[in-house]
Amino acid sequence: MGRRRRRVSLPQGEFEARIDSMSHDGRGVARVDGKATFVHGALPGETVKFRYLNRKRSHDEGQVVTVIRSSEVRVEPRCAQYGVCGGCSLQHLDPAAQVEAKQAVLIDNLRQIGRVTPHTILPPIMNDSPWGYRRKARLGVKDVVRKGKVLVGFRERGSSFVADVQMCHVLHPRVGEILPQLSRLIESLSISRRLPQIEMAMDDERCVLILRILDPLDSEDERRLIAFAQQADVVFYLQPGGPETVRPLGEQVDLRYELPAYSVSLGFLPGDFTQVNTDINRKMIDHALQLLDPESDDSVLDLFCGIGNFTLPIARHCRQVVGVEGDAGLVERARRNAERNAIVNAEFFTADLYGELQAEPWMSRQYDKALLDPPRSGALQVLPHLAAMGVGRIVYVSCYPGTLARDAGELVGRHGYRLVSAGVMDMFPHTAHVESIALFERN
Repeated sequence: MGRRRRRVSLPQGEFEARIDSMSHDGRGVARVDGKATFVHGALPGETVKFRYLNRKRSHDEGQVVTVIRSSEVRVEPRCAQYGVCGGCSLQHLDPAAQVEAKQAVLIDNLRQIGRVTPHTILPPIMNDSPWGYRRKARLGVKDVVRKGKVLVGFRERGSSFVADVQMCHVLHPRVGEILPQLSRLIESLSISRRLPQIEMAMDDERCVLILRILDPLDSEDERRLIAFAQQADVVFYLQPGGPETVRPLGEQVDLRYELPAYSVSLGFLPGDFTQVNTDINRKMIDHALQLLDPESDDSVLDLFCGIGNFTLPIARHCRQVVGVEGDAGLVERARRNAERNAIVNAEFFTADLYGELQAEPWMSRQYDKALLDPPRSGALQVLPHLAAMGVGRIVYVSCYPGTLARDAGELVGRHGYRLVSAGVMDMFPHTAHVESIALFERN
């Protein structure tokens, strides 16, 4: 029989602390009785009173109760449930200061993990407004008996409970402003307790809500959903099983978003990976192409290409571009997008970019430049191949600075590249998520 874990006894009451710095996940860091203490809702330079949330051997965790001495960059959070809802973690910090903090996280990761420093720090890419930007999200749904209603929204911080939010200011208003109506709709369904999740997916105009259902709908449920969809200008899809079971309740919609600067239209399915922030995505593509600088005679490799978000804009500026992605469905969508846009100099291949690649047909070619846009796990396995193929310039788009820093260390330390520049893109305002971009050139 395993040993039962002893429950940690927490100090009771409020305790004062001076906040020295900010952690990579947006918490204030203090030393209390010589021990590192991470305090939710605290900012560097502040003096606060906090209560303990957790104690561990290496560190403690707390929550701000009162700010005694406030930072100059502290602002009033817009959301009434901020601090409870887990959708945001930095609403108490001025948006410009949020970006500065993220830039500091990126540079610190590059220095501490990769042992590299960019020659130039790029100006951050930001939206005009940090509100209402999310076009992709997964929302929890819970029929809470003690509250007498269904809750729809992000989950509470560090909890499986759904936050009781009347309006979400970071979701696109099409959804962020109708959470109470969605709650009442689901309350009215026969399967209100068998619908645990709603996934939101938007293109430039339409809004799809994928309902994860554990039991079938009856005819009255379908009638209610169809009537609500017409009133709220949304489209319901149903997901009774795995991702492959997603289907429209009525007619299927053709989702697509435009990249006007490149005369490109990209179609996608509701469950496909697309960037959550349309405005930042367009700016990010512009930024990436400026760094990559594809010329008319260049051959370019785009790894982790998805539906062609970077590939097709690159194709407008080079001789040939090859996109590679591990998801066969995304590759098929990328090919259709090339056809839709009459782009004939883009090829797409399906390959596991974390596996063996030597036999892949696209591996035998030479490339002048490459763009990488990997998931959180990074692109470590493909880096030796880029050097072997003679790639002279690499633009690396990252959703996690830790793996970018690790991979930057490999490119510089093992493969003969130098880190020319790096900077952040504020894809997720009011969160500690750091999206970044870096340029590498062969020595």
